[in-house]
Amino acid sequence: MRLLFIRQIVQQAFQTGYLTVEAEDQLRLLLQTTKYGQEDINAFIRLQQAAMTGLVQQQSRELKTSQPLPDKQLLGEINKYAEVCN
Repeated sequence: MRLLFIRQIVQQAFQTGYLTVEAEDQLRLLLQTTKYGQEDINAFIRLQQAAMTGLVQQQSRELKTSQPLPDKQLLGEINKYAEVCN
């Protein structure tokens, strides 16, 4: 994995409208391990705002919402529904 500047990853996300899991991991690594300038901080803030407003979609969120409920949680939801119906 080639390390980029934060602003380069952000630019790619804006161009595609999509932030991959790999790009998120790389952003995390860069934020934790490198010194970055104001331009990178501003780019990261713009990316956060774009993700919150839906301008940029996050693959990680799509993966979380598409996963099935665990069995216990599913059973609890079924029981709640049954109580409402009775």
